[in-house]
Amino acid sequence: MNERMPVVFIGHGTPMNAIEDNRWSQAWRDLARDLPRPRAIVCVSAHWYRRGTAVTAMSRPPTIHDFGGFPPALFNMAYPAPGDPALAQRIIDLLAPESVAADLDWGLDHGAWSVLCHLYPDADIPVVQVAIDRLREPAFHYALGQRLRALRDEGVLLLASGNVVHNLRALRMGGPAHPWAERFEATVRRLVADGEHAALVDYPALGADAALSIPTPDHYLPLLYALGASDANETPLFPVTGIDGGALSMLSVRWG
Repeated sequence: MNERMPVVFIGHGTPMNAIEDNRWSQAWRDLARDLPRPRAIVCVSAHWYRRGTAVTAMSRPPTIHDFGGFPPALFNMAYPAPGDPALAQRIIDLLAPESVAADLDWGLDHGAWSVLCHLYPDADIPVVQVAIDRLREPAFHYALGQRLRALRDEGVLLLASGNVVHNLRALRMGGPAHPWAERFEATVRRLVADGEHAALVDYPALGADAALSIPTPDHYLPLLYALGASDANETPLFPVTGIDGGALSMLSVRWG
């Protein structure tokens, strides 16, 4: 019988975290040492945000450099983890009758590999990505997370990658955190700790701090997948907290 795997949400921040040895990347490596080794990883990344739900279904997903203006070292990064077409089909079956496309064109974007290169640097564990349907409401994404929960009993690590505060227009690298960013990260942390999932799903109701922290939903929605895949009897742990660049929350959460 497989050991039940955790579910993890990671605030991935800037792509530079993939190649820098800093507070965040060190914390991710520390986290990996405490995780049981999965047979496979299913990743929900903020950077695969499209019309319709999809899963990567190829045997060798390419490394996608979905950014610009960064140094050559970042574009030279590769994360050659294998895919898992059978796991992709298992996800399609789990999410039925929702229509899920078996995608052969995407791969692993930096929301996935910039974190995975620290968690599992050997890139020897199969990885399947799940796309976020940008046309659907937050409750839909939470419900998909609930249906993916079964994979945790099949040796699969569920990894959601985004940022609960992600306002690029308010970035001030090297400067202090905006007070609204600090307040909203604290609010999310409190609601997660208290198991207040409904409030986190209905995040626009959380007010002005939420509006500033989530100008677009793409980086927040991965948290809802992780919440849905968690169990009510699991105490969430917070291996990383803090604001980078004034307006990027690096909050990470582990259940199980």
